[in-house]
Amino acid sequence: MNREDLDQSGQIEPFQSADTNTERKPASQTFPHLPPLQLHYEVAMPEPESHLFEVCLHVKGCQHVEDLLDLKMPVWTPGSYLVREYARHLQDFAAADDRTNTPLPWRKLSKNHWQIETQGHEGVILRYRIYADELSVRTNHLDGTHGYFNGAALFFYIPGYKHYPLQITIVPPTDWHVSTSLPALKTANTFEAADFDTLVDSPVEIGRHAVYAFEALSKPHQLAVWGEGNLEPERLIPDIQKLIQVEADLFGGLPYDRYLFLLHLSSQGFGGLEHKSSCSLIYQRFGFRSKDKYDRFIQLVAHEFFHLWNVKRIRPKALEVFDYEQENYTPSLWFSEGTTSFYDLVIPYRAGIYDLRTYLTALNREITRFQMTPGRKVQPLSESSFDAWVKLYRSDANSPNSQMSYYLKGEIVSLLLDLLIRARHGNRRSLDDVMRQMWEEFGKPEVGFTPAQLQKIIEEVAETDLTDFFERYLHGTDDLPFDEYLNPFGLRLLADSGAEDGVPYLGLTVKPEYGRDVVKFVETGSPARKAGIDAGDELLAINGLRVTADQLSERLRDFRSGDRLQLSFFHQDELRSSTVTLAEPRMTRFQVVPVEQPSRSQAQNFLGWLGVPLDSIRG
Repeated sequence: MNREDLDQSGQIEPFQSADTNTERKPASQTFPHLPPLQLHYEVAMPEPESHLFEVCLHVKGCQHVEDLLDLKMPVWTPGSYLVREYARHLQDFAAADDRTNTPLPWRKLSKNHWQIETQGHEGVILRYRIYADELSVRTNHLDGTHGYFNGAALFFYIPGYKHYPLQITIVPPTDWHVSTSLPALKTANTFEAADFDTLVDSPVEIGRHAVYAFEALSKPHQLAVWGEGNLEPERLIPDIQKLIQVEADLFGGLPYDRYLFLLHLSSQGFGGLEHKSSCSLIYQRFGFRSKDKYDRFIQLVAHEFFHLWNVKRIRPKALEVFDYEQENYTPSLWFSEGTTSFYDLVIPYRAGIYDLRTYLTALNREITRFQMTPGRKVQPLSESSFDAWVKLYRSDANSPNSQMSYYLKGEIVSLLLDLLIRARHGNRRSLDDVMRQMWEEFGKPEVGFTPAQLQKIIEEVAETDLTDFFERYLHGTDDLPFDEYLNPFGLRLLADSGAEDGVPYLGLTVKPEYGRDVVKFVETGSPARKAGIDAGDELLAINGLRVTADQLSERLRDFRSGDRLQLSFFHQDELRSSTVTLAEPRMTRFQVVPVEQPSRSQAQNFLGWLGVPLDSIRG
């Protein structure tokens, strides 16, 4: 796409609802078991520099409900599995009659639960402010340049009325415009959400951000970009169109009428959050010129877009109906996130955005990360998913020793399953068939799946019993048998120390911090651990000679495994010295490489898998 094909003005009409002029049924007809209520939010930002969103909720029809109106604020948002206590940013709560503005009595019953006395009042207006100064895809941010919010972090819901339709009006500063996937109504900057889940699932960007319109598969899309950097829309948008095409081909079409990519450019941010008709992305503002960094961003886009199907619609049973008040436990995030991570590497390759060597380099990097994580021998994959709420987002100095990311191991296990299916069926079946069957049975009807149902579909596609596989690699901590699954494709996993002479193993990570060289991690069972060194200690010297974090690896090359050396360090401000016996060099680099003399069958399998001859990756 040429630059002139893009809307460079940053001013573009919001997406219009396809049925804006359609007469709608009253809510009482849509939900006959509930008293009629009309819910309308207003979000203003009169002083953006204060970081305070001013929110009003108008509730009409209160005379039809009980004398008490309960309001609750979510403690988490779907896609980010951590209780974040969004109510901690709420202040200046007030309740009044919507017509006379007479104050109404209210009380706070818990951290996220407010209750208002509404007896005799037809309409109630609730006012509060939300402090918004955390720039991430799962929180709120407001300053002099823009406003961004997620519904779960900004809005109350009324218990029993989460499935009720509601409207939201944005009141921006004079020269700001609004981008959201919510359908627009005729009133300026007013939008409609089918229910509270949809409101939570539709982030909003307000400001002077650039907006680029494009089509993919005859459907309208927008890329909204806040922040300055070296992004080139005329390069990025055609690549996004390629990703959309490949992923839509896999599932047989797009499950939306329109789609919005929200992108925040910051100094060093990275992340994404998926939604049904949009996604939020944050990335380094100057991360688009370097090929490696650009490829990483493309993988991020591929990941969040793949979630359109996997997790937004193909959901674990525990996430079929969101409970916004507490953790929603599931052992299946390895599939929702890990399998999505498997595809975010391969989709750009299938789309022709990068070549096979780039794909294999990225795959080698992921396998190396996995193999270098000691926690893989401690925490099973299904447990990693279940404990996401208390572990993944709350890492500490011991986390690498005791935890395994369901993103990372789920990605690698998905690779093995893909290879297993392909090998058994001569590439006539693959993990793609699992995704398509999951889409037909659970995604389209949006019915949550159980772990047993997921395993059953994988077994049906593979036409083999996978009980042992699941017990060992999902519910256990056995080493993954890479070569067993790579060999049918003429490949093996090569491990080395990353250097010809190797570096004796000490087992700690040291980083400079404010002029000190601080130990950040000590591996369980390592020489450093046996010597009594802890995370937080300050490394000073080896054999009486000062050593810095930058020098440590090179200094260790002067020794061999079995050598004893003296380490000096501060432990809680106490000078200590310990004798350390160095161990054999550890394998620090893992690469998928061709076997020495591949058979004809192996070569054919490789060609059927990745579409190029096996010989093409030699050398």
